[in-house]
Amino acid sequence: MKPKRPRDLNQLAKFIGDSLTGQKPVDVPEDTRNPHAVALGKLGGLKGGKARAAKLTKMRRAEIAKAAARWGK
Repeated sequence: MKPKRPRDLNQLAKFIGDSLTGQKPVDVPEDTRNPHAVALGKLGGLKGGKARAAKLTKMRRAEIAKAAARWGK
């Protein structure tokens, strides 16, 4: 997991200096997520929109498009 870049300029300068010199920041949290759950989540997320579109009928797709066009103005 990549560490977040700090917003404070002084902390950002230290972060950049540490990354350029190869030093690992001390306060980088370890990734505690279950790797199997992460893999399953990625599988579902990759096919989500395509699977939903395949299930929808033509009439339902038209209703969704009309609603999006109405609120997108």
